[in-house]
Amino acid sequence: MTAIAAVIYGPDEDCDVLLTDFAHDLARAGVAVAGLVQVNAGASCAEIDMELELVGSGRRFNICQDLGSGSVNACRLDPAGLAAAAGALRAALEQPASLAIVNKFGRAEAEGGGLVAEIGAAVEQGLPLVVGVPKRFTEAWAAFAGGLDDRLPCSRAALDAWWVRQVPAAAE
Repeated sequence: MTAIAAVIYGPDEDCDVLLTDFAHDLARAGVAVAGLVQVNAGASCAEIDMELELVGSGRRFNICQDLGSGSVNACRLDPAGLAAAAGALRAALEQPASLAIVNKFGRAEAEGGGLVAEIGAAVEQGLPLVVGVPKRFTEAWAAFAGGLDDRLPCSRAALDAWWVRQVPAAAE
């Protein structure tokens, strides 16, 4: 059975940095990580451009689009950028890996799009999987995951402890 860690986080917690540091540390330690982590230059897409980084390659995908000054409350997620990142993740999942990481189960995924197919591909392959889940999407995540996940707080200690429990399965 696939082990899924859902890192649940609130607006005051930086899950992006947590997952990025976790992924990079494991990759430096020789763990084959297939994943996308979010790299931000500021607080939100309304203020900065968000990018997804393909772990291991350093390749980045801009996932924000400029909607102009009149779109203050609109979602700036760029579907084309997200699709390109999803394609790169799908290709990474076709290579041998010990862990998959998906930066976020957000609005796009809650609505059945975004990186849902890639999450499914990782599960289908039996890879341990880490997914960031904003608190506001926990109901949608629960419906999607069907109780097959371990819910973790947004902390490195919790994530490291979960990974240590996965290492024997990841080595198979």
